[in-house]
Amino acid sequence: MDRQPVIRHAERGPLLDEADVRADSPREMIRGDTGGREAAEHLRVLVAGEREDGLAAVASRVSSLGHEAVARALAPDDVASLLNDVEPDVTLVVVEGEAGPALDLIDRVVKEAICPVIAILQGADDDFVRQAAIVGVFAYIVSDDPHTWQNMMEIVLRRFLEYRSLEGAFGRRAVIERAKGVLMERHGIGEPAAFALLREEARSSNRRVVEVADSILGGHRLLPRKA
Repeated sequence: MDRQPVIRHAERGPLLDEADVRADSPREMIRGDTGGREAAEHLRVLVAGEREDGLAAVASRVSSLGHEAVARALAPDDVASLLNDVEPDVTLVVVEGEAGPALDLIDRVVKEAICPVIAILQGADDDFVRQAAIVGVFAYIVSDDPHTWQNMMEIVLRRFLEYRSLEGAFGRRAVIERAKGVLMERHGIGEPAAFALLREEARSSNRRVVEVADSILGGHRLLPRKA
């Protein structure tokens, strides 16, 4: 069932800016876990900032795009628990006043690795953008144009999924490399022979190579040692 847009107010690759976005950007099917939901439709968007008074306008704009806006004024230490409760698709951090609190919020959200972060700026601020890029913000928006907001969220979600996919690929490669090292040491063989063993076992057991590699790493103490 689609989420109904609602605003709640509480008691947190290359950087994108709006110049990268075109109002006629095509939508793509990017959320494989939502039964074919189109990109950036009916999203749950966390609108976070240091002060509540700056969140209402941003949350209203998000809701007008057909998304569920959950607005929270919070401290960095509250980020982890809130992300687990809200489970947002994307987080918008509203930047007001001093840059430090907003950068802390961005940093905490990025480290939780649940969703991408977009910074909402009141005006151009090159210094803030440079610092935000360092801590991991995916994009920033200055414009009030709703088409820019919609298209930016679509692009950011696509890039976030690509990042997660690439991160997973590197992780799988590392597991395979470690397993090859174990086989080379225990059997006194070279790298090609070690990979051949992994591949043959994967074929015979109808598993992926990374699954075989993972089982080797989990039970390598049982393997024969090099004579």
